[in-house]
Amino acid sequence: MANTAPMDSGRKPAMTPAQIWNMSFGFLGIQIGFDLQNGNVSRIFQTLGAEVNELAILWIAAPMTGLIVQPIIGHMSDNTWGRFGRRRPYFLIGAILASLALFIMPNSPTLWIAAGMLWIMDASLNITMEPFRAFVGDNLPDRQRTRGYAMQSFFIGVGAVIAGALPWVMTNWIGLSNVAPAGEIPETVQWAFYIGGAALLVAVCWTVFNTKEYSPDQLAAFEAARHEALGTRPVNADSVQRTASQFQNGGLIWVLVGLAFAAFVSMARQDARPAFLGDLEIGQELFILAGLIAAFGVIQLVASMMRRSGSDENGFMEVVNDLFAMPKTMRQLAVVQFFSWFAMFSMWIYGTPAIAEFHYMAPDPATQGYQDAADWWSLLGSVRNGVAAAAALGFIWIAARMDRRRLHSANLAIGAIGFVSMLLITDPSLLWIPMVGVGIAWASIVSLPYAILAGSVPSNKMGIYMGIFNIFIVVPQLIAATLLGFLLTTFFEGAPIYALLISGVSFTLAAIATLFVTDRQSGGADAAQAVGAST
Repeated sequence: MANTAPMDSGRKPAMTPAQIWNMSFGFLGIQIGFDLQNGNVSRIFQTLGAEVNELAILWIAAPMTGLIVQPIIGHMSDNTWGRFGRRRPYFLIGAILASLALFIMPNSPTLWIAAGMLWIMDASLNITMEPFRAFVGDNLPDRQRTRGYAMQSFFIGVGAVIAGALPWVMTNWIGLSNVAPAGEIPETVQWAFYIGGAALLVAVCWTVFNTKEYSPDQLAAFEAARHEALGTRPVNADSVQRTASQFQNGGLIWVLVGLAFAAFVSMARQDARPAFLGDLEIGQELFILAGLIAAFGVIQLVASMMRRSGSDENGFMEVVNDLFAMPKTMRQLAVVQFFSWFAMFSMWIYGTPAIAEFHYMAPDPATQGYQDAADWWSLLGSVRNGVAAAAALGFIWIAARMDRRRLHSANLAIGAIGFVSMLLITDPSLLWIPMVGVGIAWASIVSLPYAILAGSVPSNKMGIYMGIFNIFIVVPQLIAATLLGFLLTTFFEGAPIYALLISGVSFTLAAIATLFVTDRQSGGADAAQAVGAST
């Protein structure tokens, strides 16, 4: 790895723009995969027979896999070192699996196979994506982390533009049909997935074979020098451990709350139900939410038993302990991430049917109007992500001159205005205007929180904490998958356009929460590392 400062200085050298480019380029392919998934899976599900009110529960596969996979991969990559480095083996394995899934997904003959492929595809993308977040924290000094995550955000935007435009390009430039017989997936979607699978593998391989990594010993030395420059002591998560009794008490509470909620849902779905519920419709997907609450309690009970028996020197206990030992900044950012990603997931689930019904008056997926709406929504995604790519580059300059918290809060507020205005604009050709606002917020979501977080966690746990941090992306997605259908049916007569209003409210809450985050930008270390570094 080429450096702009001498290795024997004890400080992590700054990287050149070309090195940061190579390090982040793989995210181009990852985002092509994710955005093809986010933009077309609802379309595939509906084409194969799913109803609008079933979409959220079918989508639960994506966040469930992230919840399980990301902390595990983070922990494993923290403890990996070999010929191919620490993070890069996971980049390559995940990319190969994800590319295969992208080739198979659009050929799913039935709804249940498509749902299963979503699990596999999302798990594979998460295997590749999670270590990329830690990769920036590993390789860049504090002063360059905003630049590094902004570069990732740039490639996320470019990748999403490509993915969003592919179905539209297949229809309008190549001449493939975007309509297929009932129960079959259009050619445009199939070829978009094929091209995306190839691009994902090529982009990730570029990063794998054109970057290097610091060894664990080098990272430990850099961390020690950083704390010496700042006059601070390293954070040792292992020294903050919950007792077996704390795990047990917390676990019992979560299990009892989950069981009580499940009992309430069961009772509310009976013919002889409490009168105070009136005509309120309680969907069966709420059982999943109850199960998730209880499952978190079970995890704590297992941790309690393992701690009591002395069997707590293992990966499971390390992940659970680190979850409860999160730094203060990370806990604050978790709230911001919760509301930010709830909003985005709401848009991804209901964007296509919302635009088709509200702006095109075509709720039936078998009609030309619906398919035109789906193509337009996909193209609007390209507008959103093109803006995000440009905004990410702007953040590199702005973040050096403005408090990152206020910048992120302002970006989220702009996104909230964008979401709400989609209900006020009836002409679909003008929907690119609110997409500009959502694009600015999206660029901020996938860069600034990570730049703030990377400076608050110990370097030897960068992977696991990035994985745990992503739990607060996954949990709101799971809650959205279980609650959105209920909210729309109960309060908005099932109209999917109001999912975008919910997104606007959620962004507003995230913007407020951001102002309460503690962002310790390490000015002393940055100044020390600025010697000889390029700007």
